[in-house]
Amino acid sequence: MKSILLKTQTLSLVLFGFMLVFAQKSMKLPTDAVFYMEINGKQLNQKINWEKLNPLLHELSKKSKEKSSWNDYSKTGIKYDATQYHYASFNDSIKTYTTHFIVDNKEKFQEFINSTKKKGLEISKKKNYSYVDIDDNIFVAWNGDRAVLSMVSYTKPYKDIWSDDVVTDSAVAVADSAAVAVDSAYAIEPEKPFDYKEEIINLKEEIKYLKDEIRDNNKEITRIQKDIKYLEKNHKYPKENVDTQHSEGETEVYPREEEYAEAEIDTAYQKELDSMRIENFKIVKKIAEDRFDQYFNSNLELDVPKAMLSFRDPNSDAYVYTDYGRMVNDGVYGKMMKHFEFGQFLRNTYNSNSYYNLYFDKDKVKLVNNYQHKNPDIQKTVSSVYKGKKNKKLAALINEKSIGYYVMNLNGAKTFDMMYDLLQDSGDGEYKKEMELMMETMKIILDEEAITKIAPGNGIFVLNELVSKKVDYTDYEYDDDYNEKEVKKTKDVAVPDFTFAFATENEGYWNRVFNVLSTNKNLAKKFSKNGNIYSFKDEKGDGYMDQLYFVVKDGIVYLTSSTENLTPQAQSAVSKQWAKDSSKYPLSGRLDVQRLLIGLEKEFKTPSERKTLDLFRKNVGEMYYKTEVKGDSVETEIDYNIKNSSENSLMYFFDLFDEIFKIKEQEKKPQIL
Repeated sequence: MKSILLKTQTLSLVLFGFMLVFAQKSMKLPTDAVFYMEINGKQLNQKINWEKLNPLLHELSKKSKEKSSWNDYSKTGIKYDATQYHYASFNDSIKTYTTHFIVDNKEKFQEFINSTKKKGLEISKKKNYSYVDIDDNIFVAWNGDRAVLSMVSYTKPYKDIWSDDVVTDSAVAVADSAAVAVDSAYAIEPEKPFDYKEEIINLKEEIKYLKDEIRDNNKEITRIQKDIKYLEKNHKYPKENVDTQHSEGETEVYPREEEYAEAEIDTAYQKELDSMRIENFKIVKKIAEDRFDQYFNSNLELDVPKAMLSFRDPNSDAYVYTDYGRMVNDGVYGKMMKHFEFGQFLRNTYNSNSYYNLYFDKDKVKLVNNYQHKNPDIQKTVSSVYKGKKNKKLAALINEKSIGYYVMNLNGAKTFDMMYDLLQDSGDGEYKKEMELMMETMKIILDEEAITKIAPGNGIFVLNELVSKKVDYTDYEYDDDYNEKEVKKTKDVAVPDFTFAFATENEGYWNRVFNVLSTNKNLAKKFSKNGNIYSFKDEKGDGYMDQLYFVVKDGIVYLTSSTENLTPQAQSAVSKQWAKDSSKYPLSGRLDVQRLLIGLEKEFKTPSERKTLDLFRKNVGEMYYKTEVKGDSVETEIDYNIKNSSENSLMYFFDLFDEIFKIKEQEKKPQIL
């Protein structure tokens, strides 16, 4: 009995070992991914009203060249209440965007694909999946319960104008007659000798461009000739579009658009273009196939680095990670900055990651962003900038009637430390020693404490309202002989009534600044002083901001459009709460979008613009903004409160888009006179 038990245990261990060896592994997220997103289908699907969304999607599909017969997008075979995964990567030659999702009805999904793909295009069968290209660079692959959509674009490697080296194409190597994509191989394409055939292709492309220019110029000449004939007869332009709208009796003046003979493209040249397109398609197809093979030969799970998920909230509706440093520093931008004397400083500045959690609540949309520099020491310095003192005097300027405000409570002294850190971490550049010496000199010369007292880091901007103002402007009119004549006109514009203020511990410095402005011979015509108020006035008075006021008092420097804003106003319970909240955060703000649009009302002239304005005025709400340090990141939260009858904030955007779509469609319909 013991022997049987021992043999059974041994056999089980051996089988388990084989299972570990041959078990399929998860597919790793590509190492060059700069964007990663998770869609929480379980939550979002509950918030989508398909009865509203389906008609809108159906109408939009009618606008495409390939009209889809599909009209029920809630039944595509895709499991909408499952998590979707999206990621994107790029290098000098290849850009890809990939989506993974679950299929819960294979037959329905294939029907949907058949309705979307080009007619007559066959579905390719592979060992463990099927796939089809629904466009030249969009491919979809699926098996029983999983599907992958891959968008791939390829640009032929080129000579790097920012370097003496040939561009390294990190994803493509040429094999035989077709280019075969190798996802993880790094092959350097050597600089090719002069190829007269390739030069001929380039010259023919230039000829085609010039021919297109000639056709466009001929069309423009004909249009202008029509305008001349119409003006000679009617002494004015048609009220509607002169190219398409004509009243009765004008056909002899505006004859039907002449057809222009298209220059025939050289047949051999066209074949060369087709050959290039075919070669390019083979490359992107191979790239997509390799990605599909990699995924469907795995256990159909995506292995994402933990660092990318550092700030993911499982309760959010969508989560996004972006490698902002690589987006900016890689590719042609990175090569450009390498050739700037201070390029490394810029690269250090952008070398960060950002994480986003998006929430579609019933009455608001919430976006939470966590910013994190890749260098922990620099991140600590950045965080220290957001730890400033509070200033109640500035918060007292917030009032209930204002359209919006933006408050800063930063540590101005720490901004010097942050700049030093970014300059120090500049690598072994050509000017590294010179930079280090310059920084040491700056520390000796600059009195950081004195500079910080001038502007410690507390400030506020309050937009009180938008007032209408008539301004003069010059227009031009033409007589029958096309002689130009200047005409003075007036129009109503929206002018901001605002207050900008910041704290200071050195009032004398700012008083000296304003005093110099008011006594300088060249500036005294516009700057003046009345008591303790300095003012700037534009003599012409035809600008948007023709008068500003400057005051220094009680440790605050004021810049405002009206002296009335210098007197603190009584705060209601609501504005007191806003003021209290503003003191909690290094950065915070509020914007009443509805009131902002009311103030901009006179900027909307045409009937279409008025209709769109009315729509937004009825539906837009308020935005709130706050930033603070959370752990080892800087966290920013933006809340947008909605004001309409939509089921939730997700459907709010669809409802709003649907109304705009209807307005645009109504404009296209011919008006019945």
